[in-house]
Amino acid sequence: MPIIVNLDVMMARRHIGAGDLAERVGITPANLSILKNNKAKAVRFSTLEALCRALDCQPGDLLEFSPDGADLTE
Repeated sequence: MPIIVNLDVMMARRHIGAGDLAERVGITPANLSILKNNKAKAVRFSTLEALCRALDCQPGDLLEFSPDGADLTE
């Protein structure tokens, strides 16, 4: 998929663990893991907004477009 989720990078920059972030955002750790590992097929804007609030970042800090369409999930 040409969209890459850089959630792990932003989590490392903000020194926040997956469990803490999941709690702040209001999603399960399993769903956060799906996002973090580029396995998600979609993300709700409300979840993206909550992630940006919790990590004090912009959506562009979390999402990246890869024009070559490299699939990182394989």
